[in-house]
Amino acid sequence: MLLSVLIPAYHEEATIAEVLRRVRQVDTESFGFDKEIIVCDDGSTDGTAALIEAAAAEDERVRLVRHEKNRGKGAAIRTALAEAKGDYCLIQDADLEYEVSDYPAILQALAAGADVVYGSRFLQRWRPDGMRLPNFIANKVLTTSANWLFGMSITDEATCFKAFRTDLLRSLELRCTGFEFCPEVTAKLGNRQIKVVEVPIAYTARDLVAGKKVRWTDGIEAMWVLLKHRLKRD
Repeated sequence: MLLSVLIPAYHEEATIAEVLRRVRQVDTESFGFDKEIIVCDDGSTDGTAALIEAAAAEDERVRLVRHEKNRGKGAAIRTALAEAKGDYCLIQDADLEYEVSDYPAILQALAAGADVVYGSRFLQRWRPDGMRLPNFIANKVLTTSANWLFGMSITDEATCFKAFRTDLLRSLELRCTGFEFCPEVTAKLGNRQIKVVEVPIAYTARDLVAGKKVRWTDGIEAMWVLLKHRLKRD
């Protein structure tokens, strides 16, 4: 089977080379997966694209697609998804908050037959390292809301580490452009009553100074997206 690792990247010059090094080195073959790595540079004006190109020159499994202007994380994921050749897709952020050492747990669940796997930051720890209180509260509110609105039983709606059968993810016909990728995909899975399997993952939060881009307004938008899709039942 082929795993497509989809990486949206915007102004990640400080971390993208290391992220790509780790993703390239992580063992997926032991779990029955070859891999390709598709990075969408979302209109970066720093050295992000050049570093991705350098990695692609060293490793044919790495591919770069680009947006001329910044369009948002959701748009970058959708652009990368359009290029994916894999049987399964896994979303990987371009920073260092998530550990590729958690890939095995995700791949084991996929190999066992799961259609969707979320890596949960809250299964092993009550509150992940470095997660600010407002972010923690927002995560809990959004997860509780998703569970209540759609009859789900997940613990981490906003996790980056989400893996899907590629055909299933494409069938959701996502429209997100920004950080609303997470609530949109969760809502559409919930409306279809598709089971989400969760596995525990590690997480080390970064702050605004280090480049974290999520703002409090994204939490409000995420709640609206959940409510909107509950009413639409798409």
